[in-house]
Amino acid sequence: MNSKFRTTEISNPEYECNNLRFITVKTPNLKGRGDVCVFVPPFKNLKDIPIVTLLHGVYGSAWIWSQKAGVHLTALKMMEQGLIKPMVIAMPSDGLWGDGSAYLPHHNYNFESWIVNDVIDVVRENISCVSNKSDLFIAGLSMGGYGALRLGVKYHDRYKAISSHSSLTNTNQMHLFVEEKESDYFKNREVENDLFELMKRNKEMLPSIRFDCGKADLLIAYNRILHDNLKNIGVKHSYQEFEGKHEWSYWQEHIKDTLIFFNSLI
Repeated sequence: MNSKFRTTEISNPEYECNNLRFITVKTPNLKGRGDVCVFVPPFKNLKDIPIVTLLHGVYGSAWIWSQKAGVHLTALKMMEQGLIKPMVIAMPSDGLWGDGSAYLPHHNYNFESWIVNDVIDVVRENISCVSNKSDLFIAGLSMGGYGALRLGVKYHDRYKAISSHSSLTNTNQMHLFVEEKESDYFKNREVENDLFELMKRNKEMLPSIRFDCGKADLLIAYNRILHDNLKNIGVKHSYQEFEGKHEWSYWQEHIKDTLIFFNSLI
């Protein structure tokens, strides 16, 4: 297969553990290299199975969903129990800009295209059980939840469904987590930076959407406002609140809801 990437490195199966594969690829969108951690289900004769892109929050990288929440172990157990069908989970870095890139294009980097184009292409090129026929889903937590909702809505023709946990709803909330200035993320995209405005603009073309937040999360008020605003304009979606804060124990538990939601649409 011809690759769109000049250089790609993929981990040797001899040294891989727990069905995790690691890919590093050079891309103009990052003006250098980007990493993707990929969970590949260990079952035979898989073909054209879905790709779930799972985005991390601030401070994190490609390793964090697996090494802080064990999402690959959770997914495998659910597959073995028959709760979900096999799916590949691609966990990319956000591009490693500052405390977090917010998955937006800025500072001459295109962190958005890295996620919606490069990550999918490199997974298709290197993971044999997926193809151009594979359904695409996108999810994330906190900044990654914002990225998943924003990119899933903007590229509604690509993604079949979106799920987020403890999500920011606008880049004007990034200051709660990062040292960088709010203006770093706000580049004449007022409509695109606000999830509600973007969803309203694309109201008739949205994929299936769910999101949740912990009742003690510092972002709970923003999620409630987004939910209420979407209800008021008749946007179909699922919103849930659970006990919990902005922490890994919450995301480790509720990623199960995302996987079950995606599975219901396969």
